[in-house]
Amino acid sequence: MHQTFDAALGINLLHANQEGADHNREHFDEWGITCFNVMSSPGAGKTALLEKTLAVLTNEYKIAVIEGDMTTELDADRLRKYNVPVIAINTGRSCHLDSKMVSGGIHRLANEYNPSEFDLVLVENVGNLVCPAEFEVGEHAKVALLSVTEGEDKPLKYPVMFQEADCLLITKMDLAPHLDVDVNQIIANVRQMNPHVTIIPVSAKTGEGLDIWFDWVRSQLTKSAKQQLSVVH
Repeated sequence: MHQTFDAALGINLLHANQEGADHNREHFDEWGITCFNVMSSPGAGKTALLEKTLAVLTNEYKIAVIEGDMTTELDADRLRKYNVPVIAINTGRSCHLDSKMVSGGIHRLANEYNPSEFDLVLVENVGNLVCPAEFEVGEHAKVALLSVTEGEDKPLKYPVMFQEADCLLITKMDLAPHLDVDVNQIIANVRQMNPHVTIIPVSAKTGEGLDIWFDWVRSQLTKSAKQQLSVVH
């Protein structure tokens, strides 16, 4: 069976993007950096989560952010208040960051700072439940967010995001008592897509679950450090 032109083009684009992502990851590994790709629909709370994360973990780790948005630097400016390097990437009409865009951010980081001093790079992807999950950027882990306001069915309707995630944060838990939503059903639907994903219900407003999230981040950085040490030896 012959592939259609559109299907072949899509495969070629993903292949080229994967080559770029692998190259980005080589840079991160060389510098001893762990990278997270943070993904969700618009308004699920990515920037709010990163604000809480930077407020606590910059006391322990050297962190930089690559901030993706279609237009503006509004979210980037919010994160710059935490005195960390924030490299803004405007994607224009593109609904996701790709490895080439992030490569540009990596080179800016390397030109303006000593990249070997950083422990963690957080890539905040463009708000979209579909495309960001398809295009790796060089990350070591994918972090997905789903707010309780989005309902129980999203993991079933947009499966790739949830199948690919290493950690899923169910956000805005403070709103759950006021909504007709079943958080246990959200978790069950996510588990149907990805039985092994770490699921953490959180609220950036009340602080619920954030300590568990911070511990997950620490565990990933510890694991990466051990892997890098084993490669050196």
